[in-house]
Amino acid sequence: MRLLDRINLTTLLLVALLLGLAPFRPEPHLVEKLRMLFEGSLQRPIDIFDLALHGLPLVLLGAKLLRMRRGDDHGSE
Repeated sequence: MRLLDRINLTTLLLVALLLGLAPFRPEPHLVEKLRMLFEGSLQRPIDIFDLALHGLPLVLLGAKLLRMRRGDDHGSE
């Protein structure tokens, strides 16, 4: 978890927003892949990789925010 503590919150927020919403048109990949997941059509390895690539920064942001809320973040800003 020390790696998570070293990541700047602002940087993580920017990366999460940019990758989470990219490409902006016609539809963000994260939205498309989540829809595919809930429909049961997320099967190709490239689609699973795309979901991981675009979703991981949001997961990290959520983990960092939870950690900060609990007061476990030693390097808070």
